[in-house]
Amino acid sequence: MKNSVKVHSALFIVALIYAANYSISKDVMPRYMGPFGLVLLRIVGAAVFFGVLSRLIAPQDRIIGRADNLRAIACGVLGIGLNQLLFFSGLNLTSPINASLIQTIAPVVTVLASVVLLGERLTLPRLAGIGLAGVGAASIILSRGPVAAGGQDGLLGNVFILLNATAFGVYLVLVMPLMRKYHPFTVLARIFLVGAFLAVPAGWQQIQQPDYASFPPGIWAAIAYMVICLTIMAYLLNNWALKYASPALLGAYIYLQPALAVLIAVAAGKDTLTLTKALQALLIFGGVFLVSQKPKAAPQPVPLEPVQD
Repeated sequence: MKNSVKVHSALFIVALIYAANYSISKDVMPRYMGPFGLVLLRIVGAAVFFGVLSRLIAPQDRIIGRADNLRAIACGVLGIGLNQLLFFSGLNLTSPINASLIQTIAPVVTVLASVVLLGERLTLPRLAGIGLAGVGAASIILSRGPVAAGGQDGLLGNVFILLNATAFGVYLVLVMPLMRKYHPFTVLARIFLVGAFLAVPAGWQQIQQPDYASFPPGIWAAIAYMVICLTIMAYLLNNWALKYASPALLGAYIYLQPALAVLIAVAAGKDTLTLTKALQALLIFGGVFLVSQKPKAAPQPVPLEPVQD
């Protein structure tokens, strides 16, 4: 199999795993387990897995230095702990389609974070993209309705998903230097360990409440999917694909994930696609497309030839 086919396969599987999660998680939450309980299972399971894997594959690799260790802590808090606690709290309250569309603005946050933290240029097309995506996300967030079990309003859930996308967008900027300097498994082991320090106290009560003996096989399968596929397999495939995929290719798969999430949610009867949601999606997709365009490099001055007498 050619390398390009492998990259496309890996990115498609990752998009499909994330897209299916929007509907699969709704089968578990909140009837069988609370969102924080699921986060605890995911993060602790991944912390153990990547901790063992990093010792087997890169036993001598260590994150060293105060700056890198502080960066790893920030990545664990933003990209693992807060990211997943906010995501599952939001998905518990809002609809699968709303959640998948709002999360698509993560690249917009990444660009804004790059402007602030790395000094990247903010061009006019990118500024217009931020405005478009912002309008689309705001229209979804402010749309109200009894979308969650028990008739809960989805406004708070939409806000949680927005905060989740914000935390993840900043995390992507912070984690890049670590991924370039250390083995990916070393970085993943550390940041999941940091995330566990948030997940365990947050989810400890919810992990003790369920009557596990009453769980049907389908719910056990959904929980296993979220721990193994959503957390471990997706991270492994994504980190491998990032080594070979171009920014344009990664951008294309940003749009595929919510599209798949909509198809799965509608097919499974978990949500409905309305004209309003389709228009909101177009606003966000258009904004993300503009933001994803790299600014052109400034032309280098041409040295003047000395005047010949």
